[in-house]
Amino acid sequence: MIHFFNTISGKIENFHSIEPKKVRLYTCGPTVYDYAHIGNYRAYVFEDLLKRFLIAMGYQVTHVMNITDVDDKTIKGANAEKVPLDAFTKKYIAAFFEDIDTLNIARADYYPRATEHIPDMIQMIKGLLQKSFAYEKDGSIYFNVSKFPDYGKLSKIDLKELKPGLRTDSDEYEKESIHDFALWKKSKEKEPYWDMGLGHGRPGWHIECSAMSAKYLGETFDIHCGGVDNIFPHHENEIAQSEAFFGKKFVNYWLHCHHLIVDGEKMSKSKGNFFTLRDLLEKKSDPLALRFLLLSTHYRKMLNFTFEGLNQAQASLHRIQDFLYELQNRSFPEGKNKEVHLIIKEMKQSFFSGLSEDLNISQAITAVFKMIKKSNILMERGKIFQQDARDLIIAIKDINEVLAVLPEEKEERLPEKILKKIQERQKARYEKNYELADRIRDELLKQGIVLEDTKDGIRWKIIKTSR
Repeated sequence: MIHFFNTISGKIENFHSIEPKKVRLYTCGPTVYDYAHIGNYRAYVFEDLLKRFLIAMGYQVTHVMNITDVDDKTIKGANAEKVPLDAFTKKYIAAFFEDIDTLNIARADYYPRATEHIPDMIQMIKGLLQKSFAYEKDGSIYFNVSKFPDYGKLSKIDLKELKPGLRTDSDEYEKESIHDFALWKKSKEKEPYWDMGLGHGRPGWHIECSAMSAKYLGETFDIHCGGVDNIFPHHENEIAQSEAFFGKKFVNYWLHCHHLIVDGEKMSKSKGNFFTLRDLLEKKSDPLALRFLLLSTHYRKMLNFTFEGLNQAQASLHRIQDFLYELQNRSFPEGKNKEVHLIIKEMKQSFFSGLSEDLNISQAITAVFKMIKKSNILMERGKIFQQDARDLIIAIKDINEVLAVLPEEKEERLPEKILKKIQERQKARYEKNYELADRIRDELLKQGIVLEDTKDGIRWKIIKTSR
């Protein structure tokens, strides 16, 4: 049984999908006005872990992630650069997809863009007007929070704090104040606008997700994810709009990940501790080490990013990579050790039982390193055989389908001139010309080729200069 902490109930709950072995998942995507920062990617990596885990458990996952390409921030950015909105957002959409590919984040099934779904939003807004959940004021249309008694059930905000008539046109506002929020904003000078029966204007941020999630996942779906900063007002407003319009439950399980801070402080450009993925790549950081770091702290705990922590994540990643390399390149005798089968079985049971308990990533990762430690001890004692090595390689690749922290495998081939140097060294060793053999070994080492003399013959290994 899988258990998740459901934000709306405040409890750990058994997970039951609406359809057996099928999950409909919606995750809040980027607002494409700038390059996404590592705090954004903390959420996206958590959501990727969730999806990969569900798939590994046999679920068919339909994943939708929206792209907000029209809101206050995107319009402000386009106006500042004096370019059309679509031209402004295009480069950041492209950058987003480059980044998620770099971090091994699996692509969603759908990436609906807000500007492509205006008719769906207008249909919902007109319906909310007809049902008296919305009203028009000065050319804009607002959701009447007082008409929705369940408002606040996700964020636990008391509706009694509502000040009648208090409205906001801003997409984002105070996290404590309850306002009637804009569904449709009257167009302003130098802003893009649509009409379609509501007057010249554009949608508010919140209605975008309600309309797009319903179009692709239905009126009620299984899981909605995002950061804790989305709980109020964004997700609270999504619930109000959707349940008022459809008259039924919006989402069954709400999963939210905690903030990322840097060196114990809130990330801020003014403090100089604000990092995009591209900033870290310029510093020669390994993006998969960053992914390992981002997923290695439980999603409901605050993550403190430090470069020391990134180095530790890199070391952990190297430990897995080196173990896999040994299994793939060392010569093992024929046969099989039953103890290895038990070690793999124990690892997988602990790995998946950990993730089944609200994505307990600490237990899952610990299980992997226990398997590596036990296997290395057996390897040193000569008790790993060919079948064991194959089974361990498969086990590592299986868990990597969930963690996705290993680079795509590429067959390593040495240039012909390097192979000739290795043969020359072997000949020198055979002729007991150890001075020449050592000189060739040192020469190859400078080129990133490590030679190891074993009882089964010579082995070579390419070392990465980034290490």
